[in-house]
Amino acid sequence: MDAIKRARRLTWKVLLSNFVAVWLLVIMTSVVAFGEGLLQWWRAVPALIALICFTWLCPRIISAALDRRYLTREVVLAGVLAVVAAALGGGEPFGWGFVLVCWLGLATLQVRRRTVWLLAVGTWAAGVGIGVPAVALGAATTMGSDLSVGQTLVFYMITYAVWCVIMPPSNRMWMWIWSLAVQAHEGREAHTRLALAEERLRFARDLHDLVGHQLSAIAVKTELAVRLSDVDAGAAKAEMAEVNALTRKALRELRQAVRGYRELDLAAELDSVKGVLEAAGVRCEVHLPYRQLPDGVAPVFAYAVREAVTNVLKHSTATFCDISIRFTAQEAELSVRNDGVRRRQAADLGSGLTGMGERLAAVGGKLSAHPTEDGEFILNAVVSLPLDG
Repeated sequence: MDAIKRARRLTWKVLLSNFVAVWLLVIMTSVVAFGEGLLQWWRAVPALIALICFTWLCPRIISAALDRRYLTREVVLAGVLAVVAAALGGGEPFGWGFVLVCWLGLATLQVRRRTVWLLAVGTWAAGVGIGVPAVALGAATTMGSDLSVGQTLVFYMITYAVWCVIMPPSNRMWMWIWSLAVQAHEGREAHTRLALAEERLRFARDLHDLVGHQLSAIAVKTELAVRLSDVDAGAAKAEMAEVNALTRKALRELRQAVRGYRELDLAAELDSVKGVLEAAGVRCEVHLPYRQLPDGVAPVFAYAVREAVTNVLKHSTATFCDISIRFTAQEAELSVRNDGVRRRQAADLGSGLTGMGERLAAVGGKLSAHPTEDGEFILNAVVSLPLDG
């Protein structure tokens, strides 16, 4: 989830950078305009109030857009404030008129392409319609004051056209990148949930296949024993003896099923996690020794692989994962390395890894999990041979 928060924060900052540009342009052009007598206080103060209200509204519009909502009322109100600020400020495209362009960048988020073009044309017409009369009346700021009305008209038409063509696609591109990040995160979580669901189904299927037949037989023979109890006590007793044998057999097979579920098969687990990782877009490489692992090591490492890969899927932004197993006469080691390191992981291993460490300690092993100097995260599980217990 931290990766999504970072992506949202980055998108937020990029979209808000337009407001920084607005304020810088407004301040610079206003200072020059005051010095040249082109801007009066009675116009500057209301324009500034409109700009402040506009700036207060726009973060709400951005937040709604990031949540895939469109605040029509706030967008319309922000547009009115932008027109007021631009009209009172003089309509300079590199000054107060840039407020209109900034509004266009927000108003075109989460709308259809046809609406984008309509809003762009409307903004262009508003900017030119406000700016040129301001020049004619001597109310323009710096850049249009030395030009004739005709030259200013051409200058404003070209400048506003460039702004209106550039701003909407730029902001919409960032929104598109944000939506891709959200979809990728949701897809990764979905793959994790799918893997867990498949494991539950496998266990349910094993239980049904192993003990379902015995339980059905127990039910039939119990019913038969009840019927024979009043007719042939000996036959009923024999049936109950078979029921007892079937019950013990079902209990034994149930314990075997649970033990098989708890003592995971390492080869099957590696195949499973590799498939899940690659389905989630994480390149996975597995390196195994050419010899068979010593007795008891495979189930322990299977647990460690499952927990490590679960953490890769849930708590990292990895693009690759390397799983390696090696052993000597003295010890066996499992290494799971990925490039999705998180700062929190360095100090907080979480309950899953803590439980894994306790399981390894029970057989005389140890666990370490930490980020590396090259920006990766590595988990090592080491057990001494032969295993304790």
